[in-house]
Amino acid sequence: MRTNQPLTTIRNLGILAHVDAGKTTLTERVLYATGTTHKRGEVHDGTTVTDFDPQERDRGITIFAAAVSCAWDGHQINLIDTPGHVDFSDEVERSLRVLDGAIAVFDAVAGVEPQSESVWRQADRHGVPRFAFVNKMDRVGADLDAAVESIRERLHPAPMVVQLPIGQENEFRGVVDLIRMRALLWADDGGAEEGPVPDALLDEARRRRRVLEEAVAERHSAALEEFCAQQEVSASTLAAALRELTHSGEGLVVLCGSAYRNRGIEPLLAAVIAYLPSPVDVPPVRGVWADEEQERPADPAVPFSALAFKVVVAPTGRLTFLRVYSGTIQKGAEVFDAGTGKPERISRILRVRADRHTEVERAVAGDIVAVVGPKNARAGASLCARSAPVLFEPPVVADPVVSVAIETRSAVDTDRLATALLRATDEDPSLVVRTDSETGQTLLSGLGELHLEVAVEKIRRGHGVEISVGRPRVAYRETVLSGVSGLEYKHVKQDGGSGQFARIVLDVEPTDEEEFVFQSAVVGGAVPREFVRAVEAGCRDALSEGPLGGHPVTGVHVTLTDGSTHVKDSSEMAFRTAGRLGLREALRASTMALLEPVSEVAVTVPEDAMGSVLGDLAMRRGQVSASATRSGTVTITASVPLAELFGYSDRLRSRTHGRGGFTAKAAGFALAPR
Repeated sequence: MRTNQPLTTIRNLGILAHVDAGKTTLTERVLYATGTTHKRGEVHDGTTVTDFDPQERDRGITIFAAAVSCAWDGHQINLIDTPGHVDFSDEVERSLRVLDGAIAVFDAVAGVEPQSESVWRQADRHGVPRFAFVNKMDRVGADLDAAVESIRERLHPAPMVVQLPIGQENEFRGVVDLIRMRALLWADDGGAEEGPVPDALLDEARRRRRVLEEAVAERHSAALEEFCAQQEVSASTLAAALRELTHSGEGLVVLCGSAYRNRGIEPLLAAVIAYLPSPVDVPPVRGVWADEEQERPADPAVPFSALAFKVVVAPTGRLTFLRVYSGTIQKGAEVFDAGTGKPERISRILRVRADRHTEVERAVAGDIVAVVGPKNARAGASLCARSAPVLFEPPVVADPVVSVAIETRSAVDTDRLATALLRATDEDPSLVVRTDSETGQTLLSGLGELHLEVAVEKIRRGHGVEISVGRPRVAYRETVLSGVSGLEYKHVKQDGGSGQFARIVLDVEPTDEEEFVFQSAVVGGAVPREFVRAVEAGCRDALSEGPLGGHPVTGVHVTLTDGSTHVKDSSEMAFRTAGRLGLREALRASTMALLEPVSEVAVTVPEDAMGSVLGDLAMRRGQVSASATRSGTVTITASVPLAELFGYSDRLRSRTHGRGGFTAKAAGFALAPR
């Protein structure tokens, strides 16, 4: 695959959705339809290609983003199946950083669900063009129009529905292509058969085609011109306009189908080719080097550059997944890690299909491949030609919110545990390992209870280490409620030779910003500019441990108002020390408060269990913001402190006799009760 293939025939895309919306099943059907596999894998049977990890098959969910490649209609599709559970949103973030397009999958019954919204916002931040696939049209209660309306209301795009379903719920058997005005029907075990629109649906199809033409004409000048001149828009103009609107984000093409029943896959693949961009359709990637902005176009002939977005450390070796942005890389070549300034050798280049790999001789701009050889490159590393260095912005890593104490049951396993933890954090940057300064315990921190469960189980299975895990603890923050003004701190140290002297005066106050804000109001050069930077660095050092419980401090505005220096003993080190110790003293003098992480929870339960569930949420300090009833079930939306959600899944199943479920996503921090 991929021998001198034009870049215009490449599609790098991901599948995004809420957990259980059908992402992995859709990926399996794409692989089957393209001839990449010859048997349809099933999530419930544990036979899927992309969910190959034992934990994924045991739990029936996607945990790790998996890359696969396939071919359709002369095009190469590099596809990444991403997790849908909120605890693994960092995997989605790293994937979106290197993708050119995406398919957003929605449940035809549930519509937009909490994690659907989260991954949609992630794609918005990265400017990833996408179209929507409303899945599970064969389910009881499936309603395309209701799902589209929820997309419009909660995600605020301009949905442009290009298909009309033929049959409802269990009778769903095909779609009307509103662009070409043709019907596509699927047999139980066959491909699509094309034919005329059924007479019973002709009027409705014409009405919806008209709605589509008007929606496109409102947003596209060529379509508007043709609509005004001819009172209709041709299929070719519609397709071209929808492609441009998808690339700009002004319109959202909506398709429908049932991945489980293998209905709607061929039109979806055609939409990937027709609407999503190739590497040459997206703007050149930007980076920096020597304080100058650099651009790298998708061109195999320019200097090589790539971003490492995933690392897998296995007993058989270390795989680094790359998105090649520009140039060409050959097997055996040496590349430059722009972040560390160190060279890395590419010993092998692999085309990836989940846990299976095919070795290739080279990779070029637009490729997503795995390489063997780099020993130190981590997720987010910029690899490039030494002659043309460039540093790309790495993917954003979420701050951990939950921690557990972890230790070996046998002292002889201590070194093996340290190696296992190093590998775990190498593969997953959202995992953080630290030692508690008071207890000496090793703490593993992550994005949620399930995230940590998976990490611990992977250590147990992958390294054979018997470990004990403490009860999860949330990651609190500290903030300033009311600060202090004019706090003077003098750092003086004299122990022979050159001494240290720094005097600073600080104002500390709360800020609405979540991050630390520092500014200097020093006049007359009382503190030289280089020492001001040192004071800021010292203040940042002090924010790692607050006075209430040693938690990180956030939401603080520090102003350096005055200071003084010594002609011989003042240095950057002295002022950095003064900044660190001075701010700590200022925080102790301020009125501080504890912040706890809060989650937005969507609980879906039968109507007869609503009262019991609401009472339980109130006991957990939950604040209900909305509820909606549909088809005999109630969805309750509430804000609940993360500390109160430990063990909630078991409690909810008990109260609803196994019929209830919930999802949660991070909603920031709130003041903890005193």
